[in-house]
Amino acid sequence: MSKILIIEDQQDIRENAAEILELAGYQVLQAENGKVGLELAAAELPDLIICDIMMPVLDGYGVLHVLEKNPQTAAIPFIFLTAKSERSDLRKGMEMGADDYITKPFDDSELLRAVESRLRKKELLKKSYAAGVQGFMDFLKDIRSLDEAVLQLDEKRLKSYSAGEAIYSEGNRPHFLYLLKKGKVKIFNYHEYGKEFISEICMNGDFFGYVQLLEDKTYTDNAEAMEDSEVYLIPKDDFMDLLYKHPGVTEKFIQMLSKNIEEKEKNLVDLAYSSLRKRVANILVQLHEKALTQTGTTDLKISRDELAQLAGTATESLIRTLSDFKSEKLIESKGSTIKILLPEKLRNLRG
Repeated sequence: MSKILIIEDQQDIRENAAEILELAGYQVLQAENGKVGLELAAAELPDLIICDIMMPVLDGYGVLHVLEKNPQTAAIPFIFLTAKSERSDLRKGMEMGADDYITKPFDDSELLRAVESRLRKKELLKKSYAAGVQGFMDFLKDIRSLDEAVLQLDEKRLKSYSAGEAIYSEGNRPHFLYLLKKGKVKIFNYHEYGKEFISEICMNGDFFGYVQLLEDKTYTDNAEAMEDSEVYLIPKDDFMDLLYKHPGVTEKFIQMLSKNIEEKEKNLVDLAYSSLRKRVANILVQLHEKALTQTGTTDLKISRDELAQLAGTATESLIRTLSDFKSEKLIESKGSTIKILLPEKLRNLRG
């Protein structure tokens, strides 16, 4: 049972709101002014606070300010109660961090809708989502319970690319966030003399093209399908609207991207400081774990040239390193397919 604290100096309004919420199955605490409200909030840690703006002793702005200074109460959803004549003051309250407001006089459904919406959002912020397409779909579904206008990931947004087909190119302006449903995509740059350097290989469920989208800059790399692939194209405006209209859930989306960012940073450190054997071993382990998690297979299908570009070395050197790993029984290989036999040994490889 969710616990709700009502801070309101007008007894009839406070008791009316409490009755509505209690009939809906909520546990309700009541405070007749801001000072008492703060004491109850600190002692009871309610799931949500509804607070009048204009009150004696301590007004709603003061209550919100003190709550946000206390780590135990800072994250409690906060709804202002306001008379119509005070609506011009709402901007100040929302800028201070209030989640919503209800205008007095209010009816039963208006109060319950506001409360249910804030509590759903609180639960959403507690949830974690799996990486990949299904995790993102679950994420969007939960947000649509708060806002029906949020984008939908459907077949209309899905585009097919043939092997070798460009998805975006360096210097172009970003118009989409890309989510790979099926296939394999490489992200790469060209060296000064036209040689490719692959910075990332995307597999099922990976996002790509988001850094330049968030920074509103032209692409500094290229994306190309390595095999026949299906990619969701999420329009920039829909993506930015999601982030700006629902800033509280932005962190959830960033968590979905953070693994990709961490992986890129690790690869850059490896390129700078690790030996060739260690670089190749780390890349093989990363690809193995990604394939196992996202495609359910342990077989890596990647050309020697592409693997060499990922490792930042010549193809001949890459082939010699793979031959060493094969003789050490760390991998098996046949054609362009590599099977990792001992991922832990590869991960802990020295020099």
